Amino acid sequence: MRYWWVNQNQTYRHEVRGGYLWSPKRKTNQAQNPFYDFMREVAPGDVVFSFANTVIRAIGIAGSHAYEAPKPLEFGVAGAYWDKIGWRIDVRFSELRLPIKPSEHMDVLAPLLPHRYAPLRPSGAGLQSVYLTRLPDGLAAALVDLLGAEARDLILSYRVAANESPPAAVGLVEWEEHELNRVQSDLSLPDTDRQAIVLARRGQGLFKRHVMKIEHACRITGVDREEHLRASHCKPWRDATNEERLDGENGLLLTPSIDHLFDRGFIAFEDNGQVLVSPVAHGDSLVRMGIDPKRPPKVGSFSSGQRRFLEFHRENVLLRSKFLDHST
Repeated sequence: MRYWWVNQNQTYRHEVRGGYLWSPKRKTNQAQNPFYDFMREVAPGDVVFSFANTVIRAIGIAGSHAYEAPKPLEFGVAGAYWDKIGWRIDVRFSELRLPIKPSEHMDVLAPLLPHRYAPLRPSGAGLQSVYLTRLPDGLAAALVDLLGAEARDLILSYRVAANESPPAAVGLVEWEEHELNRVQSDLSLPDTDRQAIVLARRGQGLFKRHVMKIEHACRITGVDREEHLRASHCKPWRDATNEERLDGENGLLLTPSIDHLFDRGFIAFEDNGQVLVSPVAHGDSLVRMGIDPKRPPKVGSFSSGQRRFLEFHRENVLLRSKFLDHST
């Protein structure tokens, strides 16, 4: 379990009541932002302290890993934000009856602030540039002590509830359904093309045949029987153009369990074939699926076209932030 701090001045009402966090993937100038990128490392069961208008007002428990989703409609006043894709995490929030103002407790909190990516200035003033940041365990414990029994009871009850099945990734499902409906209603596409694009969403049909001209077995398990393999998109179907959805170089042949790990960002591939494992992937489950997180395999080289799509996957799907240290 990890602890996180989220600044929600402008989005508190929507996110806390709606039960989620949402951030863009990058700044408006397309520069990377660590406080957006950290969304990729939140895991179910993690605790989130909600800070708004100088006060810690709510505590939440993450109910999902991060997943791609459109900007929530309630953030604006016109149109659905299907073209603005960011990170979303489902969170169960509880508003506090006795919130605290951290600036009134900086004698305790200031020495515990991290040197990088701190949520507050040493004076206790908030940092407008911060959306989400990880808290050291000592700082999180101090916040719980200041919030008292209410916070401890909430976190304890959250830990019990964490054993429940996580909710579906609602934003992701809605987005894929939107894209599917858009393809099905596009009368400019010939019927055969439309059917091929729809089937490609499930890794079947023409797309799979194109992938099989390049790939011959699952890169992880070695399974080579067609009926046991799915054609998995490197640049996800939901993100891709219709041409990319059928491009064989945008695919790998994977068994269903490995396809799941790849599609949800628990694993990825370097250009040289080295398997990358997300720090939020469940290690025991990976071992049972044939991947040792401590010694991930190298699976062979990729074509130049595949490398282009695999780069997109690493940058936009893999649940690992380049701004956090994974050496330990």
